[in-house]
Amino acid sequence: MSSDKIDVRYVAKLARIALTDDEVERFGAQLGDLLEHVQALGELDVAAVPATAQVVESRNVQRADTVRPTLDRETVLAQAPQRQGPFFRVPRIIAEAE
Repeated sequence: MSSDKIDVRYVAKLARIALTDDEVERFGAQLGDLLEHVQALGELDVAAVPATAQVVESRNVQRADTVRPTLDRETVLAQAPQRQGPFFRVPRIIAEAE
Protein backbone atom coordinates (compact mmCIF):
# COMPACT_ATOMS: atom_id res chain seq x y z
CA MET A 1 0.00 0.00 0.00
CA SER A 2 1.49 3.34 -0.99
CA SER A 3 1.13 6.55 0.95
CA ASP A 4 -0.84 7.92 -2.03
CA LYS A 5 -3.75 5.72 -0.93
CA ILE A 6 -3.64 7.02 2.65
CA ASP A 7 -5.22 10.38 3.43
CA VAL A 8 -2.74 11.85 5.94
CA ARG A 9 -5.10 14.68 6.84
CA TYR A 10 -7.89 12.20 7.63
CA VAL A 11 -5.59 10.08 9.81
CA ALA A 12 -4.40 13.22 11.61
CA LYS A 13 -8.02 14.24 12.18
CA LEU A 14 -8.80 10.82 13.68
CA ALA A 15 -5.79 11.22 16.00
CA ARG A 16 -6.91 14.80 16.78
CA ILE A 17 -3.60 16.19 15.56
CA ALA A 18 -3.42 19.51 13.71
CA LEU A 19 -0.89 19.41 10.88
CA THR A 20 0.45 22.14 8.65
CA ASP A 21 0.71 21.60 4.88
CA ASP A 22 4.47 21.04 5.24
CA GLU A 23 3.89 18.40 7.95
CA VAL A 24 1.29 16.61 5.81
CA GLU A 25 3.78 16.41 2.96
CA ARG A 26 6.68 15.32 5.19
CA PHE A 27 4.65 12.74 7.15
CA GLY A 28 3.13 11.41 3.94
CA ALA A 29 6.61 10.74 2.55
CA GLN A 30 7.71 9.15 5.84
CA LEU A 31 4.60 6.97 5.89
CA GLY A 32 5.36 5.86 2.34
CA ASP A 33 8.88 4.85 3.37
CA LEU A 34 7.54 2.98 6.38
CA LEU A 35 5.03 1.08 4.26
CA GLU A 36 7.80 0.09 1.83
CA HIS A 37 9.78 -1.40 4.74
CA VAL A 38 6.72 -3.27 5.99
CA GLN A 39 6.12 -4.63 2.49
CA ALA A 40 9.75 -5.80 2.30
CA LEU A 41 9.33 -7.58 5.65
CA GLY A 42 6.16 -9.22 4.36
CA GLU A 43 8.14 -10.78 1.51
CA LEU A 44 10.56 -12.57 3.86
CA ASP A 45 10.27 -16.33 4.30
CA VAL A 46 9.66 -16.84 8.01
CA ALA A 47 8.13 -20.32 7.81
CA ALA A 48 11.06 -21.83 9.75
CA VAL A 49 11.05 -19.15 12.46
CA PRO A 50 9.18 -20.19 15.63
CA ALA A 51 6.32 -17.88 16.57
CA THR A 52 7.90 -17.17 19.96
CA ALA A 53 11.35 -16.23 18.64
CA GLN A 54 12.89 -13.32 20.56
CA VAL A 55 15.83 -11.13 19.63
CA VAL A 56 16.62 -10.61 23.30
CA GLU A 57 16.24 -13.48 25.73
CA SER A 58 13.11 -13.08 27.79
CA ARG A 59 12.88 -14.65 31.21
CA ASN A 60 10.79 -14.21 34.29
CA VAL A 61 12.66 -12.69 37.21
CA GLN A 62 11.41 -13.71 40.60
CA ARG A 63 12.41 -12.87 44.14
CA ALA A 64 11.54 -14.46 47.42
CA ASP A 65 8.31 -13.21 48.95
CA THR A 66 9.36 -12.20 52.44
CA VAL A 67 7.44 -10.44 55.17
CA ARG A 68 8.86 -7.01 55.97
CA PRO A 69 7.78 -4.30 58.38
CA THR A 70 5.28 -1.80 56.98
CA LEU A 71 4.23 1.69 57.93
CA ASP A 72 1.55 2.12 60.56
CA ARG A 73 -1.88 2.74 58.96
CA GLU A 74 -2.70 5.73 61.18
CA THR A 75 0.68 7.37 60.44
CA VAL A 76 0.11 7.07 56.71
CA LEU A 77 -3.54 8.17 56.79
CA ALA A 78 -2.64 11.17 58.96
CA GLN A 79 -0.56 12.50 56.04
CA ALA A 80 -3.28 11.99 53.41
CA PRO A 81 -4.83 15.15 51.92
CA GLN A 82 -8.28 13.67 52.50
CA ARG A 83 -9.39 10.68 54.48
CA GLN A 84 -12.65 8.83 54.90
CA GLY A 85 -12.52 6.49 57.85
CA PRO A 86 -9.71 3.95 57.37
CA PHE A 87 -9.35 4.81 53.65
CA PHE A 88 -7.78 7.46 51.41
CA ARG A 89 -10.38 9.72 49.81
CA VAL A 90 -9.60 10.56 46.20
CA PRO A 91 -11.41 12.66 43.57
CA ARG A 92 -13.92 10.84 41.37
CA ILE A 93 -12.49 10.29 37.90
CA ILE A 94 -15.45 8.53 36.28
CA ALA A 95 -18.80 10.27 36.25
CA GLU A 96 -21.79 8.35 37.48
CA ALA A 97 -24.22 7.17 34.82
CA GLU A 98 -27.42 9.16 34.75
